Amino acid sequence: MLCAGKKSYFAAAVCIITVTCMLTVSYLGLQRLSYQPKVIQGRRCRGRIAHSTITALKGSKTFIISPYFDDRESKVTRLIGIVHHEDVKQLYCWFCCQPNGKIYVSKAKIDVHSDRFGFPYGAADIVCLEPENCDPTHVSIHQSPHGNTDQLPRFEIKNRKAETFSVDFTVCISTMFGNYNNVLQFIQSMEMYKILGVQKVVIYKNNCSHLMEKVLKFYIEEGTVEIIPWPINSHLRVSSEWHFTQDGTHIGYYGQITALNDCIYRNMERSKFVVLNDADEIILPLKHPNWKAMMNSLQKQNPGTSVFLFENHVFPETVSSHMFNISSWNTVPGVNILQHVYREPDRKNVINPTKMIVDPRKVIQTSVHSVLRAYGKSVNVPMDVALIYHCRKALQEDLPRESLIRDTTLWRYNSSLIKNVNKVLSQTML
Repeated sequence: MLCAGKKSYFAAAVCIITVTCMLTVSYLGLQRLSYQPKVIQGRRCRGRIAHSTITALKGSKTFIISPYFDDRESKVTRLIGIVHHEDVKQLYCWFCCQPNGKIYVSKAKIDVHSDRFGFPYGAADIVCLEPENCDPTHVSIHQSPHGNTDQLPRFEIKNRKAETFSVDFTVCISTMFGNYNNVLQFIQSMEMYKILGVQKVVIYKNNCSHLMEKVLKFYIEEGTVEIIPWPINSHLRVSSEWHFTQDGTHIGYYGQITALNDCIYRNMERSKFVVLNDADEIILPLKHPNWKAMMNSLQKQNPGTSVFLFENHVFPETVSSHMFNISSWNTVPGVNILQHVYREPDRKNVINPTKMIVDPRKVIQTSVHSVLRAYGKSVNVPMDVALIYHCRKALQEDLPRESLIRDTTLWRYNSSLIKNVNKVLSQTML
């Protein structure tokens, strides 16, 4: 009897598991079916083309930055956006298919990034399956699969065509705000990036000083800088902090995380690597002359790695060396990084933050100090290979000078850096 009882329990368990699996598969099938594009009869492509970097969708607490074609898992349009994490429940992609001009509607999956840091609005991926029988060039976003979309903005879908890499390294800087005026350090960082092998710097600019505008104009005309206008404070109450302080703001650090994600997708087809750091940060290689040699070595040592994390080390701007006190630089506002070669020691029980060099084709979502989702591994680069030189306000303000570590790695580049900075200052007449 006991044996028979055990068999009955086993059979019941198998039956329950089988039914559960069937229901799950059926549910997932229905879910996928609900996301399949459906043609809207009798409709033709209309609506104005959106040209702003940030476009508000009226009455939906949703802001669209840009859509990108993404076929790494399935044929989808991935829109980088900002949404209210609680209030935005349902969105639809209205695809314009050419040359027949038909409209297809797909239900969107709304994936709010996990790193919101308490703010009510956060970066989001709005992902829609594309129609199988066309490659749509534009998409509109609506809260409903029905209704009039004639007045909705239409967004061009980028990355539709694969391209050969036009550059090896693109630096993404987000975001420039607060009437930014650290002119000398910015020029020094730009010239260091170029010495290390950077061909393009993308800056999400909210605002800066008139003097800084003059410098940016120089680098734009040179072909180094690309400016992405970032008027986020026209749409949301922004915080200059990264964490929510219950002060009524909507989003942290001027929407930095959204800008970083957009920068990765924007450069996915044109740059071999994307570097995510701030304008006052420089990844300094210790064993290699430049980033190309460093990354070739790191990739050989770490096959299958798509994200390389570099430790941030603070060089306080309040502690100076008497070297490289160049008189012609003294009239330019900002910090002279060549005079700051003392770094703070590691703090006990505090992990140093990191910044990244990534393969953009392998990243799905990123935060500031690490990626949230990616294909491939993430690797922490040892400090004897490279570190981030970060000249800023001290974090350990009470440390005496004797407790700081003298680190003159930056001086390896002093000759080229001084010559290049002087050239920029001369050509911009600063």
